[in-house]
Amino acid sequence: GYHADRWKKLLILNSSPTKAYFDTSDQDPFCMYNYLLDITTWNKSIRRGFIKVKITDSAGNTVESEMNSEASTFQQYKRVKILTGFHRDIEKISKISLTFSTKTLIGPKHKLRVLQMKLKSLNNPER
Repeated sequence: GYHADRWKKLLILNSSPTKAYFDTSDQDPFCMYNYLLDITTWNKSIRRGFIKVKITDSAGNTVESEMNSEASTFQQYKRVKILTGFHRDIEKISKISLTFSTKTLIGPKHKLRVLQMKLKSLNNPER
């Protein structure tokens, strides 16, 4: 990451075109820890909805991701990559939980059957 007062000097060299994306939270200390969730599902019918990720370490410390603003579409045997953000980082993950929601109050409840899942830290890719 870059300090807010120095990002221009570090990213914009010789007036070359640069895109900068800032991902912060609305809570102190305002930093976010980003993970890429790579998920393959095996439901026969298409599911559309939102996934919330909860990670836990061996001491029982838990952190939950923010819910994405856009729904993802899950099809049988198709990989979907979702960017998830957490307010705190957990170094040694011992448990990962997913919650699937369609955000509808009426209608049937749907399950999302997971065939394969990978969670990769973008802040610490060596993990």
